[in-house]
Amino acid sequence: MQEHLENPAIADRLESFATLLELSGAGYYTARAYRRAADLIRSSKAPVADLVRAGRVRELRGIGPGIEARLRELVETGTIAEVDELERAVSPELVGLGRYLGFGPSRAMEIGKALGVRTAAELREAAAAGRLREVPGIGAKTEQKLKEALARADAPQPPRRAMLLNRARSLLEGIAEALGGEVAGDPRRWRDTCERFAVVCSSERPAEVLERFARLPEICHTTWSDGKASVLEMASAARELGYEYLAICDHTPNVRVVPGLDADAVRRQGEEIAAANEALAPFRVLCGIECDILYDGRLDLPDDVLDELDWVQASVHAGQRTPRRALTERVLEALHNPAVRCLSHPKGRIINHRPENALDLEEVFAACFQRGIAIEVNGLPDRLDLRDVHVRLAVESGVAIVCSTDAHSVRGLGNMALAVATAGRGWARAENVLNSRPLAEVLQPRC
Repeated sequence: MQEHLENPAIADRLESFATLLELSGAGYYTARAYRRAADLIRSSKAPVADLVRAGRVRELRGIGPGIEARLRELVETGTIAEVDELERAVSPELVGLGRYLGFGPSRAMEIGKALGVRTAAELREAAAAGRLREVPGIGAKTEQKLKEALARADAPQPPRRAMLLNRARSLLEGIAEALGGEVAGDPRRWRDTCERFAVVCSSERPAEVLERFARLPEICHTTWSDGKASVLEMASAARELGYEYLAICDHTPNVRVVPGLDADAVRRQGEEIAAANEALAPFRVLCGIECDILYDGRLDLPDDVLDELDWVQASVHAGQRTPRRALTERVLEALHNPAVRCLSHPKGRIINHRPENALDLEEVFAACFQRGIAIEVNGLPDRLDLRDVHVRLAVESGVAIVCSTDAHSVRGLGNMALAVATAGRGWARAENVLNSRPLAEVLQPRC
């Protein structure tokens, strides 16, 4: 009989699977889904193995049919066959070197298989022996470029990928506290990615620099889409942090990679939000949505549903590689909808995973200014979008900023510090930030 697996062991195996999927070149959201499932299982009080055997594991929010199948295999056999296959097939050394050389994980593994190598040292030996031309698709010019890149890789140089801001802050804050000092370097300047680290010690410790931001409101997600906490849990946590109001902005169906709310679900969620408002008054929970912009510029929910909401964020998820003109026209069309109050993460980047899209910000900012639509500075550590230089352009264009955590959990409410600091790096001041104002002013009709 298969040994009973406890939640931490199951979570660790899913975490390993997510890492291997990333190394093998699987989509970002696929790996993230398994990583989030691991986090969910690790924090769950219910014995997940028992839920799997009873056919009830999909009652856990975020567990879909694909993850359920992997969990059943793990519980019944003690392993996940695909994990074992990936561990045999994926060479982290080759994948890492391949990223430096300019090709993806799949191509790195193709080259490794063709040459019979698994390590960076073996690849260098094969290149020195003139064997790169044995790989299909590598001709004389590509061979020369790879040899030159390998030579550069041997020279001392800074890491290709910097540390995300939240991780850098967490790392240095612990060191600074132990030394009685202060965080310095890139994390002190709130750079979106950090390479230079320092701690400064002195005889006097300065005041907490973020205290003035503690009353800013939030825009967040809940278990209705891809969040980890309920409406009441998120709102209660926000109130405890000193906020005066909170906008619940879950996803709509077109986002696809996570659950989304259709018209019926939006109205049912509204009933839950009304109950939370009764329980937490005078704290205010706003009925909002992060509504996908479809390829033709229409929004993902009917206008009559959007008109019922307090706050509508419009966002592009699919199609980030759309050419500049087509993407810009798509967004401009959405901004014509009178329900839209804010444009979410306009450049669509995921730091270290996906570059910025080609959206023409100057044209979009002009339209936002004309219609009284705000622009989000998203505080999710992987996004920080708008970034600092684009915030400055928005401020110079007269467009209002919304600092948002994009929180998907109670812990994620802490992302506000990153959003505010990023806005500050772009020269935004309190008067530029819409959600630093009283609620009545925030909810005034668009011009």
